[in-house]
Amino acid sequence: MNKSKLWTKDFIIMSASTFFGGLTFYLLITTLTVYAVEEFNASQSMAGLASSIFVVGALVSRLFVGKYIEIIGRKKMLYGGLFLFLIVMLLYFIVENMNVLLFIRFVHGAAFGVFTTAIATVVMDIIPNARRGEGISYFSLSIALAMAVGPFLGLYISQQGSFTVIFVVCTLFSLISTIILLFVHIPEGDITKEQLDAMKGFKLKDFFEIKAIPISIIIAIMGFAYSGILSFINSYAKEIDLIDTASFFFIVYAVFILISRPFTGRLLDKKGDNIVMYPALILFVIGLVTLSQVNQGFTLLLAGALIGLGFGTMNSCCQAIAIKESPRHRVGLATSTFFTFMDSGVGIGPLLLGFIIPIVGFRGLYLTLAVVVFASIFLYYVLHGKKKRTENNNLQAS
Repeated sequence: MNKSKLWTKDFIIMSASTFFGGLTFYLLITTLTVYAVEEFNASQSMAGLASSIFVVGALVSRLFVGKYIEIIGRKKMLYGGLFLFLIVMLLYFIVENMNVLLFIRFVHGAAFGVFTTAIATVVMDIIPNARRGEGISYFSLSIALAMAVGPFLGLYISQQGSFTVIFVVCTLFSLISTIILLFVHIPEGDITKEQLDAMKGFKLKDFFEIKAIPISIIIAIMGFAYSGILSFINSYAKEIDLIDTASFFFIVYAVFILISRPFTGRLLDKKGDNIVMYPALILFVIGLVTLSQVNQGFTLLLAGALIGLGFGTMNSCCQAIAIKESPRHRVGLATSTFFTFMDSGVGIGPLLLGFIIPIVGFRGLYLTLAVVVFASIFLYYVLHGKKKRTENNNLQAS
């Protein structure tokens, strides 16, 4: 078997399974606030909680998956998370009150956290070392595409059909995600008994991979900035009377990620981290500034393209860096550390930014986030970029 082969049957199926699981998540997150208000007369804050408590569930489970995945076994963890994800999806059909909905959302999020962290850990292990950046770029496309197609489908189905149709479609996606994964080989972690015993303690380093933390801090800030787009782009579009164009914002975002992925991952592997990360950070800043100045449809879609090239590129590159920096036997922990930080940024963002909007407005919000991302360029240099520059200089000198 060719050691450097990337597009294996297992890699393709696991990417597809992640895509369908992600579709379920993003389709529900865009429609559940309306469902909670219409079905249970929930307040806006309770409806928002019904949407975001899913992320809290994912966050909690990721902490434990990283620690226990090698102890319990990757196969058990992956299938356990996936089957729970499917079973909980069926419970949406019989929800009778708001408290039950919140509980189901939390458990559904926890199952999603288990399944996605476990599948990412397995994928990281089957990607050839020499093509890690490229492999992670392609694999993370599955979530990036789900992030674009899910909200688009959610808005379309909610306009054309009922909430029952939404739950049927999501159940179908969950079923596809589960069935196709039965056809892959899932390798267990190649770790020694000593390494396994070392992971059984209850210290902080048993829940986080220390070497993955610097780059995870960067993705947490980027996730925080991106959450301002995810949560408020529709309200902003209403205010500036561009609601029809806004539905295509995430489609343009996904298209530009698709265009850039073949180059960015390869560039990261061949030329190092900084050559991809600095331009991506700058493009994200320009995208946010553009978004703050939108007056017509074209400018809104241009902002979507720039943010796709900026945040979309950074997302996969930061994940590749987190894995590269960490020891091989702690790949599961590095993966969960990365996702935990990113989910925290995306989860905390809407809550904190909601307080800023009444003071500065939507345009002021996106300008403020542009400043935050610009400041992160210097933080990236201190946490990771400086070290990579020194390593590259040493390589050139030798």
